[in-house]
Amino acid sequence: MKMAQPFKPTPASQQVVEDTAKVMDRTWETIQEKTFTKWVNSKLTIKDITPISDLNREISDGVRLIQLLEIIGDTSLGKYNKNPKMRIQRVENVNKALEFIKHRGVSLTNIGAEDIVDANLKLILGMIWTIILRFTIADISEEGLTAKEGLLLWCQRKTAPYAEVDVRDFTYSWQDGLAFCALIHRHRPDLLDYDSLDKSNRHANTALAFDVAATHLDIAKLLDVEDVCDIQKPDERSIMTYVALYFHAFSHLDKVEIAGRRVAKFAEVMQSAWDMEHDYERRVEQLMKNVNDRKTVWANSRFDGSYSDAKRQSAEFNNYKSSEKRKWVSEKSDLDSLLGNIQTKLKTYELQPYHPPAGLTLTDLDKVWQGLLAAEVQRYKSINDKIRDIKENLRKSFAQSANNFQKNLESILQVLSKLDGELDAQLETVKGLSVKLGSLDNSLSRIEEIDAQCREANIEENDYTVFSVDDLRFELELVKQSVNKKSSFIENQIVSRSMTNLTPAQLEEFESTFRHFDRDSTNTLNTYEFKAALASLGIFHNDDEWEATFKQMTDGQSEATFEQFIIYMINVTEDKTSPDQLRQSFKIVAGDKPFVTELDLKRSLLPENVVSYLKETMPSSQGVNDGYDYSKYLDQVFKG
Repeated sequence: MKMAQPFKPTPASQQVVEDTAKVMDRTWETIQEKTFTKWVNSKLTIKDITPISDLNREISDGVRLIQLLEIIGDTSLGKYNKNPKMRIQRVENVNKALEFIKHRGVSLTNIGAEDIVDANLKLILGMIWTIILRFTIADISEEGLTAKEGLLLWCQRKTAPYAEVDVRDFTYSWQDGLAFCALIHRHRPDLLDYDSLDKSNRHANTALAFDVAATHLDIAKLLDVEDVCDIQKPDERSIMTYVALYFHAFSHLDKVEIAGRRVAKFAEVMQSAWDMEHDYERRVEQLMKNVNDRKTVWANSRFDGSYSDAKRQSAEFNNYKSSEKRKWVSEKSDLDSLLGNIQTKLKTYELQPYHPPAGLTLTDLDKVWQGLLAAEVQRYKSINDKIRDIKENLRKSFAQSANNFQKNLESILQVLSKLDGELDAQLETVKGLSVKLGSLDNSLSRIEEIDAQCREANIEENDYTVFSVDDLRFELELVKQSVNKKSSFIENQIVSRSMTNLTPAQLEEFESTFRHFDRDSTNTLNTYEFKAALASLGIFHNDDEWEATFKQMTDGQSEATFEQFIIYMINVTEDKTSPDQLRQSFKIVAGDKPFVTELDLKRSLLPENVVSYLKETMPSSQGVNDGYDYSKYLDQVFKG
């Protein structure tokens, strides 16, 4: 069997391939030359500079090139030959332009001044593309991707709701014109009726998008319809250049969108506080029920008079202390902190303070808790009365130390739970509690020594205390955590209070992000934690930039404080939501009416859950169906 011979092109077929390549090469050159010429002219018109008609010829003397760079670079390149007659003058002009481009961090491989002066079209196109990429496209970033990937991701996200549009590249995906129409309709639905388009008429769709963009959005027509629709594969660089103009045109939301975002963020903060309040009430009610149920079980319990029964009930009681009781202790501590955090949060945003319903206050909970402690003592004593032969001196010594220790912990918790007033005063109080906790470590060591003696004497029960070393160690660590958390929380709230340039939602987001990445609870972030926190917020830095940025931000320290983190975030965010801004935002959303409707809220692009929340909480406007009095609502939630 003969092996198949490899294909060898004939001279004629080889010539066809070469001719086809030349035609395709010339096609993209022509489209790029036309597109880049229009792009250059769109920039020159900013300074009323005479536009060019021949990119290859009119760029070669360096004059228009320097003028272009001065406009897009927003700086002067200094003196140059404005009317060069000799070749050396043109070379000097072009060299000045190329040096400026390189100074801006752009590499111009294999492009020299002589290439431009000699009107090498391919190299001129390459240079112009490099300029476009650096000054128009490079600042486009989505989730840390490259400029091209970021622009593509932006297009995909904006056109995702349109079933007929599937943006996969900057060539074929744009040939039917629908992607251009979708971008316009997504941001300005008043300019274009997307649903009425004939999806099969690519020329009409493309022409419509180009006309609307030029007329209403001030986006220059860099492309002709045939450049997109009538060639086998549109030029990628030309499409990217034109689409980038859409990105910049839509990069800033209009007033209604900004107002809607502020209202949404405000509603999110209010809903967050509302959720915290209802969570507090539910948990307090459940904890009280659990405590009362346990007391009922003990009250109905009876001894049969045997030692084994007393030991069994003693084991059950100890099991309760090491499991169920500890959960309740943690829950009570968390509820103390939760209520304090609610009040601090509302005070931070100048909102009305929260008053728990009657029967669910911390005072009510403390009464129930004291009843539990009393029931525990009674229960434990009734068990211990059945167990004999216990060495009283060791028992009393241990009980006295343990009880005093627990009282000290309770006193610290009581001070912590009753913190109120100015944040600076609260912080000073918490620091004093930290000092007091330090002395309790030595006390616990002494209690552990007494406990070891009790175990050696086979003493298992003690009528004078319900606390074991494990209990005390657990509660001591719990109190330490509560004090440390409260200290960090107050310090961060002091910082947050001064950060008036951030919205409540931003503060909430930045605080939770900082706490998440503060793994060791030091209230600081090292360079890796800081960079990871920024990445989770969609802010990325390369390694070369980051080291210098972090040192500058922390004054050379190895750890960044919460305040430094927030100050840094201020530099990359905006939007301060004040009562006046919110009132003005509601007014804008309502179209200057004294009331706002559900339709107004939905038109401002608020999420459905935010619209539902506002409908439930805002008072109705008198005499208006489906109207809500936003002024009365803001008066209710803001102080003064």
